[in-house]
Amino acid sequence: MSTATSASAVLHSEWIKIRSLRGSLGSLIAVFAATVAVTVLVFATVGQSEAESGDDLLFGAFYALNFGQIAALAFGATAVSGEFLNGALRVSLAAVPRRGLFYAAKTAVIGGCAFAVGTLTTFTAFVAGQAFMGDDALQLGDPGAVRACVGGGLYLALMALFAAGLTAGLRSAVAVLSILVPFLLIVSFVIGDLAGSAADYLPDRAGQQVLRQDAVGSLGPWTGLAVTALWAAAAVAAGWWSVRRRDA
Repeated sequence: MSTATSASAVLHSEWIKIRSLRGSLGSLIAVFAATVAVTVLVFATVGQSEAESGDDLLFGAFYALNFGQIAALAFGATAVSGEFLNGALRVSLAAVPRRGLFYAAKTAVIGGCAFAVGTLTTFTAFVAGQAFMGDDALQLGDPGAVRACVGGGLYLALMALFAAGLTAGLRSAVAVLSILVPFLLIVSFVIGDLAGSAADYLPDRAGQQVLRQDAVGSLGPWTGLAVTALWAAAAVAAGWWSVRRRDA
């Protein structure tokens, strides 16, 4: 069997795992469902008052991504944690003895699925939300709109990979989500108020710059997303070190 064929087979097997694990598939669906549902609910009730507030309307269009990113974290964590239940990792490594290929395929499928669903989510949420904005509605042709939609999909994929890498290291989705969810919902805001410009380099604050029409802080849209990518890369590298060094 050629290297290309074996890589393709491993990628396919990892895709099958995600489809078969209810936790992973459910979290992936929740990225779309939660984001779009919250968007419709919020914009149907208070959408036009946001336009009157004078805030960044493009950033406001993706308010519900705060909920979608929690589902993205859960997807990345559960997609990896299943390997550490009931000896599943030993079975996976028996089928794919090359740990590097196994880990690369798993992270590639997680990132690819999260990006595909995330991008569908951001475009759908944007269009659905703006339908309630009347004369103040933004269009995809407006400056920064397509960039924010595509960047939002990348942001969700990076957050999923961030959680996946940490889970590979800690071997527990519960532990990872117990750390990341409070961090994103509470700690990041507290640190932001106290740390000033240093908080611009936190993974969520940096990555969400891509959603803004006008950048706030020291990072631009793509440099902010690059900072989030570095956080995700560090987590994935730490997870690889754990998978390579520790027993199954």
